[in-house]
Amino acid sequence: MEARANARFVRMSPRKVRVIADLVRGMDVSAALDILKFTNRAAALPVRKLVESAVANAKQASSAVDESSMFIKTLTVDMGPRANMKRWRPRAMGRATRIVKGMSHISVVLGIR
Repeated sequence: MEARANARFVRMSPRKVRVIADLVRGMDVSAALDILKFTNRAAALPVRKLVESAVANAKQASSAVDESSMFIKTLTVDMGPRANMKRWRPRAMGRATRIVKGMSHISVVLGIR
């Protein structure tokens, strides 16, 4: 059995979220939640909420599921759209350059041992 959860349009750069995803990928859920709770990165909060959501989805599907037997099977971070968050920075000689604000789509799949 697998449990899934998705977080779309997270207002954070995928590069920053992937650091946290690499930290907990393949771990047991309880250990991953402990690490995410005490990780001092902004990206740890949405990843932790997403893992908790996947655990809740698994418990909703089957009440016999135990959190201690679950592990993070896959955790992927993809780039979201760039079209709606454009900003401009003034530069020398009257020019302007674009600042691209990143967005992420995060998805997690939990496996049960």
